[in-house]
Amino acid sequence: MAHNADKELETKEMATRSLSSAQCQVQNSTYIHKVGVPPKQKFFNEFTSAVKETFFADDPLRHFKDQTKSRKIILGMQAVFPILEWAQSYNLSKFRGDLIAGLTIASLCIPQDIGYSKLANLQPQYGLYSSFVPPLIYAFMGSSRDIAIGPVAVVSLLLGTLLQNEIDPTKNAAEYLRLAFTATFFAGITQAALGFLRLGFLIDFLSHAAVVGFMAGAAITIALQQLKGFLGIKKFTKKTDIISVMHSVFGSAHHGWNWQTILIGATFLAFLLFAKYIGKKNKKLFWVPAIAPLISVILSTFFVFITHAEKQGVQIVNHIEKGINPVSVNQIYFTGDNLLKGFRIGVVTGVIALTEAVAIGRTFAAMKDYQLDGNKEMVAIGVMNIVGSMTSCYVATGSFSRSAVNYMSGCQTAVSNIVMSFIVFLTLKFITPLFKYTPNAILSSIIISAVIGLIDFKAAILIWKIDKFDFIACMGAFFGVVFASVEIGLLVAVSISFAKILLQVTRPRTAILGRIPMTNVYRNIQQYPEATKVPGVLIVRVDSAIYFSNSNYIKERMLRWLTDEEELLKAAYLPKIQFLIVEMSPVIDIDTSGIQALEELHQSLHKRDVRLVLANPGQVVLDKLHTSNFASLIGEDKIFLTVADAVVTCSPKSEDEV
Repeated sequence: MAHNADKELETKEMATRSLSSAQCQVQNSTYIHKVGVPPKQKFFNEFTSAVKETFFADDPLRHFKDQTKSRKIILGMQAVFPILEWAQSYNLSKFRGDLIAGLTIASLCIPQDIGYSKLANLQPQYGLYSSFVPPLIYAFMGSSRDIAIGPVAVVSLLLGTLLQNEIDPTKNAAEYLRLAFTATFFAGITQAALGFLRLGFLIDFLSHAAVVGFMAGAAITIALQQLKGFLGIKKFTKKTDIISVMHSVFGSAHHGWNWQTILIGATFLAFLLFAKYIGKKNKKLFWVPAIAPLISVILSTFFVFITHAEKQGVQIVNHIEKGINPVSVNQIYFTGDNLLKGFRIGVVTGVIALTEAVAIGRTFAAMKDYQLDGNKEMVAIGVMNIVGSMTSCYVATGSFSRSAVNYMSGCQTAVSNIVMSFIVFLTLKFITPLFKYTPNAILSSIIISAVIGLIDFKAAILIWKIDKFDFIACMGAFFGVVFASVEIGLLVAVSISFAKILLQVTRPRTAILGRIPMTNVYRNIQQYPEATKVPGVLIVRVDSAIYFSNSNYIKERMLRWLTDEEELLKAAYLPKIQFLIVEMSPVIDIDTSGIQALEELHQSLHKRDVRLVLANPGQVVLDKLHTSNFASLIGEDKIFLTVADAVVTCSPKSEDEV
């Protein structure tokens, strides 16, 4: 009887174990999902889809769908000239805001333009010319409501530096001017081409950190260059690095400085900085720093006129050509060596000007919550510089200081640029003779006070906190500009930006994953220390596309993870690794070199008696894995939808523990 009872109990236990095993299998089966194999697309369809997503991600022709022919013509005209669209709802209330804004930025731009033209080694009237024609063109073609167009300090310095490296502006003034117009023409061609071909993403290769450093370095370089006018020095170095400038400044200390000039410059610089302080303290008084430069010019000019300070060595503007822009299309070089020089200089200055304008436009568009079409902006800025080069203008772009004043003044549309342009027209037509006695020191003070805002300490500190490599790019650009030259600093900025991209592409991040307790979620064990490794399984995540540039590194990195893990297990007398699961959800793409690396990884693992398992490959990756027959090589049953599914199959015991 006892024997029969024991036998019956054993039978019940076996039945219970069988039932539990069946329930476990049913439970586990709910975690296993079939990985969808995407349907094979035709090459042409796949190629056109990729091109469309790259160049036409915003679907620019969507407004033309299901429209009549006449309506399409109207929409086409509005796409080229946005003014035709918003002018329909324009009213007196908006004009009031634009009028005030236009008058305010005109009072700021006139003295700045005269000073900035000196940075470009050009006569003062060319700065005013560049605030007359380009803003009119932009008002009709631009899509930003807030950008104020005209010469800017950084572009003026960059253009002047590059031009004087080719032609001496003093000995060959006529050729220098022609090369300036040629560079402006090709700057416009470059900008318009980038927009028309929808290649605006290329300017994003100049990282934010590099731009912050470049702008700060350029600001210091510009301020140092103004010491010539600020101190009244007649003989001054043409180099822009800080060592050469300081040597020139202190070398002239005993006989080259003019105390009357210094008094004028220092007095009005203090006034301008105080006005900026008032504007920052009280936003309603934004107009104070805006009109302070014009007030400074008027007062200093009057002071020099009544005291005849020019006879005491105070350098003055002397003469500004009266009249509006003369035609200059016949002065542009279309042949010869100067054509190539102008093209090279134009491309560089055009890209920098475009970067600044697009950044400014996006900033104010975000503040007012409207969309800015970057490609339209590039075309508009390009066209205005092409036309500008034919009407005696040099490279113009969006000015941050004037755009900020424009925004604070309550501008509603680009009509504020038209108002500003009209004021500049009146200045060129009637007022320029009054600037004869304007001291150069006041122009230097205006430029120094303007460029101080380009030094963004807060941004540099934030960059240091967020990304040390970005900070290196920032400082590299900064020191390159300050201690070498503007073009060297720009080259350093671009080089470091590209170096960062190459480093991130060739050395992508990889991580070992563990299971978050009481879940089927697998995360980086360094980020989540509570995550536990699965016995007999190593789970690795690749945080990048797998290309020829990084495929060998990724393969070796996973083998090193495996070797390190096996050494730890061996030392702890634990079972060896049987499966390597690669989490592939971050892997957005893979090329033939990447697939070759996976095949080599599979072979290396096979020799170690370790099976390769893939989890959650994307559509593009999975399609290529099937096309290359790699899926068949490792077995389609070794490709899973999730890491949890893969673990269930590779390590059933771990699920029982859950």
